[in-house]
Amino acid sequence: MKAQHSALCVEEAEVTVKELRTALANAGISLPSLRIDPASLGREAPCPLVELGGCSVEVAARLAAALR
Repeated sequence: MKAQHSALCVEEAEVTVKELRTALANAGISLPSLRIDPASLGREAPCPLVELGGCSVEVAARLAAALR
């Protein structure tokens, strides 16, 4: 049961990262470091974290504007 739950969490994280990447691209924003944090997958029961990564000030400003 625990392994199945973990697999579903990882699958959900992968789908979410893909959807976020697409939504950002539609807004003209690219976060090259966007990914699932590999360290969060190393736990006994993985609970993935999404790593947004670094970006330039210009990209951060565009992201803030898109969220407004």
